[in-house]
Amino acid sequence: MPSFDIVSEVNKVELKNVVEQTNKEIGTRFDFKASDARIEQKDLELTVYADDNFKLKQVMEILHTKMGKRNVDIRSLDAKGVEKIGGDKVKQPITVREGIEQEVGKKIVKLIKDAKMKVQASIQGNAVRISGAKKDDLQDAINLVRKSITEVPVQFNNFRD
Repeated sequence: MPSFDIVSEVNKVELKNVVEQTNKEIGTRFDFKASDARIEQKDLELTVYADDNFKLKQVMEILHTKMGKRNVDIRSLDAKGVEKIGGDKVKQPITVREGIEQEVGKKIVKLIKDAKMKVQASIQGNAVRISGAKKDDLQDAINLVRKSITEVPVQFNNFRD
């Protein structure tokens, strides 16, 4: 029975390249001269440091631009609140989301069932497995999910015949 998995993954190598390029641009820009602005990465945790809120916004814009150029989806970032760390200096923790969260998985399963398609959807950990009798039905399910799920980036992999 043909099947595939719906997942939400981030290319960790590209993410590391994005952080390095952003830090390099911050180091070379005139408006960041003598500034402590930077991005630190620990696996899927990013922390943005800046001298004030304005520079923090500028660093985030640079980060988003670099992510777009490197095909890392911005929707995978989950930015927390801005924290003051002394004087005007601020930091903002960002979590990079990976995997389909439980509530999004339930939304996908409900979407497939409500569409009355001839496929079955089941949550398998951080992925949603779709299986059906015909490849055409699976293609229809992919198109439906692409149109309907916009809050997280989704990829379709592990296609089996």
